[in-house]
Amino acid sequence: MAKAGHAWSRAAAGQGEAEEDEDPLDARIARTGCLEQHRQLQECMAERQDWRQCQEQVRAFGACMARRQQRQ
Repeated sequence: MAKAGHAWSRAAAGQGEAEEDEDPLDARIARTGCLEQHRQLQECMAERQDWRQCQEQVRAFGACMARRQQRQ
């Protein structure tokens, strides 16, 4: 499966860099422990092209981030 990243950050990094370079936003999200929920949301968005059709993934990612904030 191809890594879903953020187009704006890949563009900012430069066109000549390899796709395997870690997306800085993905790295920050990985540190939260919510990377899997984020990737599921990205995959849904890529497939459906409409965040409104990805509400289950939006809620799961939001809940994960909220739990992380409560632990801090």
